[in-house]
Amino acid sequence: QLQFVESGGGLVQPGGSLRLSCAASGTSLNFYTMGWYRQAPGKQRELVAAVTGGGVTNYADSVKGRFAISRGNARNTVHLQMNGLKPEDTAVYYCHAQRSNEHWGQGTQVTVSS
Repeated sequence: QLQFVESGGGLVQPGGSLRLSCAASGTSLNFYTMGWYRQAPGKQRELVAAVTGGGVTNYADSVKGRFAISRGNARNTVHLQMNGLKPEDTAVYYCHAQRSNEHWGQGTQVTVSS
C-alpha cells in the first residue's frame, strides 16, 4: 500500500519561496513518474510539475522559470522548490505518482498573500 507524507506548505508573501516535499513508502517508485498537482477553489486540478524515473521534467507554463522539481537520492521522494510565488499560486498541492496506476497524497495548503 503506497503512502505519501507531504510537507512544506504554508503562508508566504508574494515574491517569497516555499519548498514542498513528498516522501513515499510502501513500494519502490524508481520507474514511476512523480509530480505535483494543485487545485484552487472553484478550479480543476492541474499539473504543476512532474519528473520521470529517468529525470525528465515537465512544467506548467505558468510556473516555468519559478518552480523546480527534483527527486531525492532515495528515488521515493520528490521536492518542489517554489520561488517568486504569486497570489495565483494559492492552492492545495498534491503529490502524485504514476506508472500503470496512479496514487495521490492528501494535499498541503499553499497560500500566497500579503
